Amino acid sequence: MPKTIRSKYCALILLGLSAALMTAPLPALAQQDVNYGVQPDTDPSFIAKALGYFEPIEKKHNVKIVFKEFAYGAPENQAMAAGALQFASAGMGPATIAASRLPAKLVAINILEQTAILIPTDSTLKSPCDLKGKNVAYPGEGSQQYPLLLKALSKCGLGANDIKLFKSNGPDIPTLVSNKSVDAGITWDPSISVGLASGKVKIMTKAEEILPIMGGHYVGNGLYARNEFLADHKDVVQELVTANVKAINYILCHPKEAAKLWAKEIRINEDAIQLSLDRGISVYSLNVIPTDETMKAYTVFLKDAKILQADDNPKIDGSFATKALQDVKTSEKVCMETGPSK
Repeated sequence: MPKTIRSKYCALILLGLSAALMTAPLPALAQQDVNYGVQPDTDPSFIAKALGYFEPIEKKHNVKIVFKEFAYGAPENQAMAAGALQFASAGMGPATIAASRLPAKLVAINILEQTAILIPTDSTLKSPCDLKGKNVAYPGEGSQQYPLLLKALSKCGLGANDIKLFKSNGPDIPTLVSNKSVDAGITWDPSISVGLASGKVKIMTKAEEILPIMGGHYVGNGLYARNEFLADHKDVVQELVTANVKAINYILCHPKEAAKLWAKEIRINEDAIQLSLDRGISVYSLNVIPTDETMKAYTVFLKDAKILQADDNPKIDGSFATKALQDVKTSEKVCMETGPSK
């Protein structure tokens, strides 16, 4: 083939290939999993999932929200530290530790209360002052329940050496109390409500009586995001926080329906969950913003208990919760905080 003809032929082939490439559909980008740490408790995250609030986020950003369940906060934070979680919901103790020591920021508060000291129904003990010399079950020194117990004792001039501590898994503590293997125990919800529903245990003291920090309540649970994920996917973080606030508002407006959804999602008896809502064991409020004032008080509490070191200070970003609250108030009818006195 003559050189000039060959050149023209090659040029036509290249033009054809270019046109084909321009009209061919681009390959779809791989969907990204967003691993979301949770614990099987009455967390608004489960209501957001059950109501499909995460689905528009997944479609809009080509992500898949994948719940990763943990029994308690320590392994959840280990997963966050290893980069296996991008977003997490946990008790405020673990959440504050993560925001202080891990490459993570606290972005919202989503439950108040959650903790209480339990005693057998027929116990004659009246207050933490009566626990001197008694056997008390607790989830361990790394839990937020431990410093709450110490705080309750300190009001009576007592300390850890004045009681007999028995370490146990949080969900097992109501059983230990009900069968009188221990005189009292401190744990979190929904284990508290499961115990109360059995009729064999009662509450000695709630967390709000020990350490009221926010609106007269104890701060129970927080949402936090890994720094790298927050920087790269700020919109996703915002929409996850907004989904939680929408879920909280649904809980406030439709508590009975929320109890049904939780029962299915976390495999806890519906009556126990409804009891938690009726008695205000776990409290839900649209005041989800982790302010400097609130977190300073909580951080001092954890430092006094030696759970945080003197130079540990949580990194917080209240802008996500602030915007989420504004968006929900604009787009939905909002309802009042739960709890028997509200």
